[in-house]
Amino acid sequence: MAFLGNTVRGWGGTQAAGREIRSEDLPAITRGASLTRGLGRSYGDSSLPAPDVSSIPGSALANRILSFDAGAGVLRAEAGLTIGEIQRLFLPRKWSFPVLPGTQFVTLGGAVAADIHGKNHHVDGTIGSHVRALTLRTADDSVVESSREENEDIFRATLGGMGLTGHVLEVEVALKRIPSPWIWAESERVPNLDEFIRSLAEAARDWPYTVGWMDALAQGGDLGRGILMRGRWAEPAEAPVHPPRPKPRVTVPFRLPGWTLNSFSMRAFNALYFRRHPNRTKRGIVHPESFFHPLDAVRHWNRVYGRRGFTQHQCVLPETESPGATRRYLEALARGRLGSFLCVIKDCGPEGEGLLSFPRPGISIAVDLPMRSRTQEIIDELNERVLAEGGRIYLAKDALSRREHFQAMEGRLDAFRIIRKRWDPAGRLKSAQSVRLLGDPV
Repeated sequence: MAFLGNTVRGWGGTQAAGREIRSEDLPAITRGASLTRGLGRSYGDSSLPAPDVSSIPGSALANRILSFDAGAGVLRAEAGLTIGEIQRLFLPRKWSFPVLPGTQFVTLGGAVAADIHGKNHHVDGTIGSHVRALTLRTADDSVVESSREENEDIFRATLGGMGLTGHVLEVEVALKRIPSPWIWAESERVPNLDEFIRSLAEAARDWPYTVGWMDALAQGGDLGRGILMRGRWAEPAEAPVHPPRPKPRVTVPFRLPGWTLNSFSMRAFNALYFRRHPNRTKRGIVHPESFFHPLDAVRHWNRVYGRRGFTQHQCVLPETESPGATRRYLEALARGRLGSFLCVIKDCGPEGEGLLSFPRPGISIAVDLPMRSRTQEIIDELNERVLAEGGRIYLAKDALSRREHFQAMEGRLDAFRIIRKRWDPAGRLKSAQSVRLLGDPV
């Protein structure tokens, strides 16, 4: 039985005219469809239907575990199973999802489509590195198996392909064996950007998980100040005996008025968040949800941005090849004077095999920006900076980038187009984002 849901929107507030259809029978509702949607946590329009499409299948009810090899840790499941549910079931058994993004509310299909990365990219790469096989419904409604040995071209194009190569029905992925289900973490204040980049590189040599929060409004000698966090799975002797229980959550009950977000409130929040951390290194056992998914503690936190919503600009900058790229990006951001609560910095390791996979060696910066009259102008300026530095943007977060900017950044796009055309010569598979960035017809 299928359920017709509400009009769909991105997590940042971008809305489409199409409605979502959900069913436990994902193979049935994907026949003839142009795109499949997971939980809709991509920020912009990548999981929204194209303007000429009235409905879109959703995978959330197709969430069964199909098999698990307890010796090798290989899980096979339907595309709608979430990372959070996998963690709930397998952390007590000392297995973890190998790549944990900023939210646990991501389906397996969505994780593959975005080729998600986490705080351990410098060690373990993207989720594509751990995917063994995919079952896909292709544009001609065939159901095919793909892997590094079978239909390898569509397998690589699907990793990070934003759902444009086929509907992901099943995913086979290798979980990560862990010594305990708790995290041993350290955090410390960092006074400026040069120190942050140095500290990130130093932490990456010894720690599998590294990330930093930065005050996006600080300028001058304070530019890039923030808090650096390092973590690893705790050893049994360090960890509590019992496994972690799900964390309680609070809810933002309604969309806040637009006037609550202004330069004064954001600047005050950032300064307070920086100074509330003691001026020393904090060490100890941390709940994995608090370490990996801190924003999940607040349900509907996107409502803080009001009815106009927000966007995120996430890019990766080749700091080694273009020294000073991160500083120039942050200076451009500061000139925009739009303000942001959230600015996250991470190290990225080698480029993955997905043809449109986001990470590459360098520094990743992700900044949330409220939707205002000047937001498009600021995104344009940031993309000009990314393009000049030889970087790229993350499609799972994008809502406003222009076609000419994206296509100039993405040198692998021609190879992706060739494979996409081979499997979808009529151009049936598309999204609102592919219309905007790739020029797909409507």
